[in-house]
Formats: sequence, structure tokens, C-alpha cells
Amino acid sequence: MFPSIKAATLAVIAVAAGKALAENHTVIFVNNCGFGTPTLIGQGGVVLSTGEAYTSNGPLIGAIAYLQTGNCGLNGENCTVVEITLENPTSPETGSVSDISLIPPHAFSVTTGFGYFGACEGAGADCNNPNCGPAFQNPADPVWQVSCQADNANLAITFCD
Repeated sequence: MFPSIKAATLAVIAVAAGKALAENHTVIFVNNCGFGTPTLIGQGGVVLSTGEAYTSNGPLIGAIAYLQTGNCGLNGENCTVVEITLENPTSPETGSVSDISLIPPHAFSVTTGFGYFGACEGAGADCNNPNCGPAFQNPADPVWQVSCQADNANLAITFCD
């Protein structure tokens, strides 16, 4: 009896591991500004991309993206920032969530927008001025996050659209 329980347990672990390994998310950039460098920063200040597509083989948690114009700090200070968490949902009301932040020390720098593609196609937000509604201006603002409760959500970030 124990060998069959052990085999069943290993099978469940293998399936779970295969599902976890299969998770991936891609972030792409479209820079219509004619200047600047699209920048994707991961947790701990790690530069993940300077304009090229970035694919995460697993969740991408707590990343930020901005157009480096020469005025932005490493964490997007003084610039419009897209905050990104891309992860497959594990229960209802979980999964990927992205938003635009102008909460100081961030500030409007260029028109910035994002949209999911593949899963949740069409969901996104755009900010084209310093007082745009779909961007966090301060921590007490209403929820401006755009979520996606589908596996393997991808994100396109556009500057100067």
C-alpha cells in the first residue's frame, strides 16, 4: 500500500512542478518618443531589460517600468512608472495586476500606457497628463489597478502614444 501512496504523491508533485515551471510572462515595450530608454526593474533594483522584450519563467512580482530620459532614478523617481505583478492565479481574485503610479517621488514624465496581451487582451490604462485619472497620485487614491485572472498574462508598455 505504501508504494502506491508514494507513487501517487510523486505524481502529484511532478504535475504541480510541471505547472509551476510552465508559467511565463513577457513584457514588451513600444517607445514612440524618439528618445529615452525603456527600463524594467525587478525586485532589489535588478535591471531586467533596457528595451528588449523580457520573459519571466515564473511569476514577475513587484517590477516597475519607465522610460529612462536621463532624469529618472533607478526606481523610477521623477518619472511615470508602471508597477507590475504578473503571476498565474492560484485562487479566485488573484493573479496579475498592473497600474500607473505618479505617487511622489514619481512624477509625470511622458505619456505612458500599458495593456495585457494574450490573456486579458484589451485590459489596460493610459496616462497622458500629470493629473490623469487612471494613475495613482497618492496612496489614498481609489484603486486604479488593472487585473488579469488568467494564466500567462503578458504586458505591453507604450511610451508617447
